[in-house]
Formats: sequence, structure tokens, C-alpha cells
Amino acid sequence: MAVLGLAVLLVGVQAVWAEKAEQPARQPVEARWVASWAVAPLDFAELDANPATNAIGGPGDHVFRNQTLRQMMRPTLDGDRIRVRVSNRFGKAPLRIAAATAALGTGGDAVSPASLRTLRFGGRASVTVAPGAEAWSDGVALTVAAGQAVAVSLFLDRATPFATMYLLSSDTGWLAHGNAVSAPRLTKAQALPMSHIVTGLDVLTTKPVRTVVAFGDSITAGGGESGEGAYPDMLATRLRDSPQAAHAVSVINAGIGGNRLLVDGIGPDGLSRFARDALGQSGVTHVVVLLGTNDIGRAIFAGIPGLKVPSHEVPTAERITEGLGQLVKQARAKGVKVLLGTVPPFGNTLYGTDANEAMREAVNRWVRSRQDVDGVVDFDAVLRDPAAPRQLNPTFDSGDHLHPNRAGHAAMAAAIDLRELQE
Repeated sequence: MAVLGLAVLLVGVQAVWAEKAEQPARQPVEARWVASWAVAPLDFAELDANPATNAIGGPGDHVFRNQTLRQMMRPTLDGDRIRVRVSNRFGKAPLRIAAATAALGTGGDAVSPASLRTLRFGGRASVTVAPGAEAWSDGVALTVAAGQAVAVSLFLDRATPFATMYLLSSDTGWLAHGNAVSAPRLTKAQALPMSHIVTGLDVLTTKPVRTVVAFGDSITAGGGESGEGAYPDMLATRLRDSPQAAHAVSVINAGIGGNRLLVDGIGPDGLSRFARDALGQSGVTHVVVLLGTNDIGRAIFAGIPGLKVPSHEVPTAERITEGLGQLVKQARAKGVKVLLGTVPPFGNTLYGTDANEAMREAVNRWVRSRQDVDGVVDFDAVLRDPAAPRQLNPTFDSGDHLHPNRAGHAAMAAAIDLRELQE
């Protein structure tokens, strides 16, 4: 009986060995960089040359000189290791950063001294970025939490003209004299009306993450009456709080106020910037596209006597839908899922002519009929006044009849089916 028992035991052990041998070895999950915060930058020279926007830069000669630039950003994804992108996309001369740090913000321009980390670029403490280029810092250990402020400080030791910047109201920047990148609080800090140079913050992760880029104009960018409550911010909060979210989701706001799909306006046109501002974000999996309002609105200028608008800049529903279709194709080619948004109402504004309303409705019919996208977000249906569908619902109107207020942005965020962002 003992011999028989031993034989049975050996057979059992061999069976377990055989079963293990047949199972494939579990492969380690490779860590990858994922966008946790990013912006769509603008060319300061274009804003400064535009009478409608040149006051944004404030007084002065718009040159950094032997100064530290400290800027706050709020990641939308947790992580224990970060890297930072600095951009000279619109610069006409090399951009030299003599020193840089990252730290956790503690309010205003202050940072936690214990969290200060030196940023290096290819192992060096300084970096020079060529005109039109950008650079990523090396990865550095810093635990960040979604919604918590992270400060990036840059020392610009040489005369550096304003060039690559952005205008998101939820981000705040300060300027101080000399090299203060490691100072817990800046001395005699000067608040800035815009942010500069830093355009992205990635976290390193091995977890499955969905990275959503909200791509659009001022209705996406937010600001103004909506304050920090732009719909992408509210969408990020909604995703973090949702028990239905099977995966972590990062939400990037790539909106530019005044932006158009087909023609340069404030910022490069949507067709030309989509590849970099949306598809170029680290780990992007989804984009929500909401563009067309300012294209349609441009039609009013074509009818003003004495104002010449080139024929190729005069919008039609066909040109707008063709442009949106090109964005869909670009995303598809990169394996990125697309959600298209309908154009919200703009009655009672300069845009709100009968011809423009007909164009808006035609574009929205096309969007709603798409079978080649992963989802349609009917912002028009959510935001319009049931009693006057050409107009914003008064509950969601910021007061200019064009931009949603905070409640309107909340309604936009709620209109997005979270299941479509988990696939």
C-alpha cells in the first residue's frame, strides 16, 4: 500500500508540473508614460499683434531676463514618477532653461520643500530647445495625486522673449528675480496673466489607463464665468468619482478660445494642430471633438461691405463636415477612438443669423448620422432652450448667449457616456 501511495503521489506531482509547463509565463507589464496634464499652446506674437487680444500680455517688453518662472498645474491622474514637457514650438530663437524643479504646490506660489525635485534633461541640469521643438525632462520620483497642484519652476538666465504660451484660467504662474527654482516661496513674486513654456506633465504607470483629450475652442477651454469649471475638468472629476469606471482615466483639455477648425484664427486651425495637440499626447486613447462654432460665425464677416474674406475661408456646412471627417480619419489611423460633439446653439449673438443657423443645423445632422465614430455627444440637445432651440438654455447661459456657465459645463460633462471612455 505504501508503494501504491507513493506512485499515486508521483503521478499527481507530475500532473501539476505538466499543467504548469503548459501555462504561458506571465509577462511583466511594461511601464509607460501617460499624459496627466497638458495644454494646447499659442504663439504669443500672434496674440500681441491682434488688437482684440494684445492687452492679454500686460505691460512690459515681454521678455524674461534672469528670472524664475513658477507655474501650477493640476494632474488628472495619480502617479509616483513624473516627467515634464517644455516647448519652444513658436519660438524664433533657441530656448535655454538653466535650471528646473518640480514640487507639490501648497497654495499661491509656495511649494512643499520636502517635495522639491531637480529636473534634468538627458542627465543635464540645463537644456536648450531649438525653435519649433520641444523636450521632455528625465523621469523623477514625485508622488502626485489627481487634482493636487504641482509646481514647475524654470530659471531663464538669458533674455527670452515670450513665445509659446497658453491661457487656461485654472493655472496660475508667478515670476521672481534670479534663480529661485528651489525656493519654498518666491520673493516679491509677480503674478502672470498667462502661462509659458511648460505644456505637459506625464506620469509613469503600469496600470491600464484611458487618456481622453477634449479638443475644441473656448467652449472646451472654459475660463471666464465658468472659472475652473470647464467641462473637461468636470468630466475628470466625474470619472474619478464613478464606481462604474473600470480603468483610471486621464482627461486633457486641448481647447483654445477663438479656435477654428478650417482656418487659423486664435491658434493654428484645428486640422493642423490635431496631430500634435490631441493625437500627440502620451498614451492618448480617446478624443472628444467639439469644433465648428467659430467657423460658422466667420460667415458674418463675408457679408460686411468693404471687408474681403478669401473665398476659401468662407465656411459652408460641407467644408466643416469634411474637416471633421479628416480628424476622424487621422484618429482612426492612430487607433484612437473618436467622440464627435454637436455644435451648441448661438442664437441672440452676432453669429446667430438665419444662414448660420441653417449651417449649424446641417453640421449637427451630419454629426448625429455618423456611423464611423465611437460616439456622438449631443451638446446641442443638452444646452439648448427647449422653448427656443436656437438659443442657450438660460440656466446654462454665461450671459453672452454663446458660452456656457458653470452649470452648462456640468451638463456637458454629464452628457458624455462614461462607458464609451472605458472601451
